[in-house]
Amino acid sequence: MPIYALYALLFADSGLSDASISVLLAIWSATAVVFEVPSGAIADRFSRRSSLVASGVLQAFAYAAWVLFPSFWGFAIGFVLWGLGGTLTSGAFEALLYDGLAANGDEAEYGRLNARVDTIELVSQVPVAVVATVLFSFGGYQLAGWISVAMCLLSSVIALRFPEPPRESAEHQSYFATLRTGLREAVPIKRAVIAVALVYAIDAFEEYFTLLAKDWAVPTVWVPLATIGVPLLGAAGASLGGRLPFRGWVLFASGAVLILAAALAVPVAIVLLGLFYGLYRFVLVQIETELQHRIESEARATVTSVAAIGSEFVAFALYGLWVLGSAFAVGALILVVAFVVRRQ
Repeated sequence: MPIYALYALLFADSGLSDASISVLLAIWSATAVVFEVPSGAIADRFSRRSSLVASGVLQAFAYAAWVLFPSFWGFAIGFVLWGLGGTLTSGAFEALLYDGLAANGDEAEYGRLNARVDTIELVSQVPVAVVATVLFSFGGYQLAGWISVAMCLLSSVIALRFPEPPRESAEHQSYFATLRTGLREAVPIKRAVIAVALVYAIDAFEEYFTLLAKDWAVPTVWVPLATIGVPLLGAAGASLGGRLPFRGWVLFASGAVLILAAALAVPVAIVLLGLFYGLYRFVLVQIETELQHRIESEARATVTSVAAIGSEFVAFALYGLWVLGSAFAVGALILVVAFVVRRQ
């Protein structure tokens, strides 16, 4: 979405401080904490495809709120709507993908396909960054926002065409029985769930990439293009995550690179920011794949949502660290997470 490359700048240019922006991101995470697991059970009990459709609509309303009401409360409403939409996607997409492969006996291919999906998602940010720059030049944040609304609605139309394998046992369970099944299954595989929660939370730092570029003396209009290499390196890491075995030192290396970039704090440090992101995405693909292989029940979206809700709690710490110590503190957090994950 074009507005995604600009929204942190929109908040800053609307007069919000770093602390206010972190509060908004915390509201986003709090919404996910409340609705993450219940929405996962909705996808398991009813329809994962319908959850994806509803997610796009809610995200469209979120961006519309930002354009129509560019203030703290307008942004907060938008984040609540986006948070609701995000919980409907989280878990539902992974479950739809994994079960679609399993229906044909191809679940062993999930790791490669998940890596490919992550790669495409990240690479697509490049043309979106170019589009965001053009839209901002001609129509500012409003034009970028309304184009993003239209793209979200289009994504919902596309989601309507996704195939969804039948799940007979889910149809004979109540919503609360499905919820209990997912929560029970998360217990015996808690190590994999915790690993995903800790590592996935680091992705919240992506919300600050544009602010980092601005702090590192990149003019606002050029921020989307200046950070264009970050998702490309992230895509490279994700693609390798589906092919190479996991190594515990990789996450340590990503945290160290981020700390070095923060120490330099100049435009060229964005290259190191991209390297950090590539190493991180390599690890993320690996642990997400491991979790999906360990889930045995049909409450797959619910179990995945349990991991996602854990990540939101860690994300709160990341938002606070940004206010206290910017990228330095976030890099230190990643080193701690790397130590914990390595011991899982």
